[in-house]
Amino acid sequence: MDITTLIKQYFFGQKSAQQVSIDVFDKATIDVVYRRVIELLKGHLNIELGVLQALAYCLYEVLDNVIIHAEKHAGTIITDYDEQQHSLRIMVADDGIGIHQSLTANVLYQNLSESEALHAAIKDRVTDGQGLGFGLYATNLLVKHTNSAFEIRSGHHRLTMNGEEVQVQNAEFWQGTIVYMQLRTNAEIDPNDVVERRTDIEDEYNIMFNEENPEELW
Repeated sequence: MDITTLIKQYFFGQKSAQQVSIDVFDKATIDVVYRRVIELLKGHLNIELGVLQALAYCLYEVLDNVIIHAEKHAGTIITDYDEQQHSLRIMVADDGIGIHQSLTANVLYQNLSESEALHAAIKDRVTDGQGLGFGLYATNLLVKHTNSAFEIRSGHHRLTMNGEEVQVQNAEFWQGTIVYMQLRTNAEIDPNDVVERRTDIEDEYNIMFNEENPEELW
């Protein structure tokens, strides 16, 4: 995986590998890496708490997608926070089988084209059968509620969302999946709206990160 090229493409060529946070995670280390990233973001007091609570839920789901669906033992997460611009850029990348191959393993979606598979991936309850199909949908809602930017790149296509507008276009080939967000961290949101109140992520966040003996991950 060419991390240097990804940093240049998605972090505007202004950063080097020494200036962003890079972590490789697998099934054994996903929890440790996840907690480290959230604890690091907690240190930036001007990130709105609602954004951080909603992100904490969505980020674990995106990381877990790599473990469950990519058929690859590891993925990479890159983060960069610009305090002056109130902008948090997060990328989760893998070089696994990609969204199209994963999703079309489900007979319900076996006839989808690659571009159609990307559109479907951000819809509710769309899954290859190994998950609930909620992680990318909730991430899509987080981006909408914060009026932020979002990209999923897999195979020969790229889905982009800026505000409410969603487009799928041809892209330079990527073997696997890239999920990229540029979040407005000063947006004031109700984090439970991001999960359509199916669970109480405010309480889950408080249990996980604000108590001495946190419970299991969601």
